[in-house]
Amino acid sequence: MKPRLTAAAGLVLAVAALAFMNLVLGPTGSEAGVAHTCYPVDRQFIESAQLNMATLGEAADDYLHGQSKPAEVIRETNDVMRSIANTRPADPSLTRTKLLLRAMFLEYQKAIQANEHHHSPGRHIYRAYGLANIAHDLLAQDQKPLAAQGCDVSSLL
Repeated sequence: MKPRLTAAAGLVLAVAALAFMNLVLGPTGSEAGVAHTCYPVDRQFIESAQLNMATLGEAADDYLHGQSKPAEVIRETNDVMRSIANTRPADPSLTRTKLLLRAMFLEYQKAIQANEHHHSPGRHIYRAYGLANIAHDLLAQDQKPLAAQGCDVSSLL
């Protein structure tokens, strides 16, 4: 299966598995009565995540259009994961989002590596999309309580 078709198939499977994955992670934010914060470290994480997701999105687009090599995207993914790892959000939902983003970026990197070695990237794309959906749902659910504390996560949705 071609990489683009595999990515589309992964997206469909990720949507189907989303409910199951949410059950595995358990209650989030406002469901669990979490007290949200918006300290400078929380805002730093939001800004870093937004910038790094945009950077990786551009690298992925260049890769899909044949304008960059797999090694370049893998190096960019490593840089993004290191940048996210260097953040320390205090808010529980942002901390969970950080973990989800790191896992998502790692799966994306594995997909690029698999494709580079002529293996199917499908299972890694599937996981990356699933993790992205969970992170999105978590932030969407906790967007209002975070905004009430002064943290706008709309750029990550």
